[in-house]
Amino acid sequence: MYFPEINRIEYEGPQSKNPLAFRWYNPDEMVEGKSMRDHMRFSVVYWHTMRGDGSDPFGVGTAVRPWEDGTDSVDNALRRVEVAFEIFEKLQAPFYAFHDRDVAPEGSSLAESHANFERVAKSLKEHQQKTGIQLLWGTANLFSNPRYMHGAATSCNVDVFAYAAAQVKKCLEVTKELGGQNYVFWGGREGYQNLYNTDMQRELDHLARFFHMAVDYAKQIGFSGPFLIEPKPKEPTKHQYDSDAAACLNFLRAYDLMPYFKLNLETNHATLAGHTMMHELDYAGHQGALGSIDANTGDLLLGWDTDQFPTDYYLTTQCMLAILKHGGLGSGGVNFDAKVRRESFEPIDLFHAHIGGMDAFARGLKIAAAIRADGELSSFVQQRYSSWDGELGQKIESGQSSLAELEAYMMQKGEAQPNTSGRQEMLENLINRYL
Repeated sequence: MYFPEINRIEYEGPQSKNPLAFRWYNPDEMVEGKSMRDHMRFSVVYWHTMRGDGSDPFGVGTAVRPWEDGTDSVDNALRRVEVAFEIFEKLQAPFYAFHDRDVAPEGSSLAESHANFERVAKSLKEHQQKTGIQLLWGTANLFSNPRYMHGAATSCNVDVFAYAAAQVKKCLEVTKELGGQNYVFWGGREGYQNLYNTDMQRELDHLARFFHMAVDYAKQIGFSGPFLIEPKPKEPTKHQYDSDAAACLNFLRAYDLMPYFKLNLETNHATLAGHTMMHELDYAGHQGALGSIDANTGDLLLGWDTDQFPTDYYLTTQCMLAILKHGGLGSGGVNFDAKVRRESFEPIDLFHAHIGGMDAFARGLKIAAAIRADGELSSFVQQRYSSWDGELGQKIESGQSSLAELEAYMMQKGEAQPNTSGRQEMLENLINRYL
C-alpha cells in the first residue's frame, strides 16, 4: 500500500469540511433516472497522474513520487501500475485511460517496445480483474519521439507513417485485450508549422488513409468500440488539422469516416480554438458525434494548454447542460486530462485535485438537471423561435419554399420587425439563481 494514510474517498455531503471527502459526488445518487456514477463515468489519466513530474520549459520536475526509482525500466512501470490502481480505487474512479508509452517504456527497437507493452498490459489486466476498474480508452503516443517531428500519419517520410501504423496496431490490440471501450487519436503533430514546406492535400489524404487502416484492423480483430478524435487547434504545431469540432467533422465527412468516429472534446482545447466548451459539446452533439470529454480547464489569461483541474461550477454546469441535452456520453466518460500544479508536489495533491474535479462535475450535473426540470430556459428558447413553428417557417425548414415565394410574401407584408428580445441578461440572472 502506497497511501496508507488515505482511506477510500467517500461522500459526506455539502456541509463536510473534510478535504479528503466528496461534498457533491455521490456515486449512487440518481439524477434524471441514472446514477451519478453512470452519468460521469469518471476516468483518471495515466500520463499526468502517473507520469507528470512537475517539469516545465524552465525547470526540472518538482513532484515527489516515492514509488519512482528514477529509471524508465519495465520493473518501475510495473510498480507504477500498483500505485495507479490504488489511486483509482481510493478515488472510486471506475475508469482510466493511457497512451502506450505512458504505461510501458519505449525500447531500442519496435519489437522491444511491443514486448515491454505486453508485459505491462498483463499487469494492467490483472489489476483490472482484481478491482473491477475498466479502461475507458487507449491511444498511441505519436508525438513525443523525435521520429515524429514532422508528424506521424501526416509525416513527409513514409517510414515514419509505417512506424506509426505499427504502433497503433499494437495499441489497438492491447486496448481490445484490456476491454477498452474506445480508442482515441490525438494529432499532436498532425499539422504544420509553415505552408511553404507543406503539401496539405497529400497530408490530409494520408491522415484519412491512416484512419481507414485503423478502422479495417479494428474490424479484423473484433474491436467494436468507437474511434474518437480529440480536437486541438495549435501547440505544438502552428496549426493542427483537428483544430476544433467543426473541422474534425468536416474532415470525417470528406473522407467517409463519419460512421466510425466521434469526438473526444477538451475544455482547454476549446478555449485555444476560440470557443467555449459548451459550444464544442453542442456542435458535436447535434451532429451525433459527441463521444467523450477530457475534463480540465485553461487559464484564460494564458494562451497555452495549462490542463488545470476543473473547479468552476459555471463551466461544469454548461458542460452538463449540453451533455444531458444530447443524451449523455455513451461509451465515453469524464476523463481528467488534468495535472496538478508544479507547486503542488506532494502525492496527496493528486487526491485533492481529483476530488475537486469530481465534485465540480457532480455539482454541475445537479444544477443542470434542476435547470432542465424547471424548464424556464428551454421554454424561453422555444418561444424565441416560435415564428418558425408557423406555416411559413415549416415550409422553409422542410425545403418547400423558394426565394421567389419569400420575396412575394415580404412584398405583401412590407417589413420584418424583430419582436423578441434575446433577454441575455435575464437568462444569465436565471442561471445565477441555481448557483
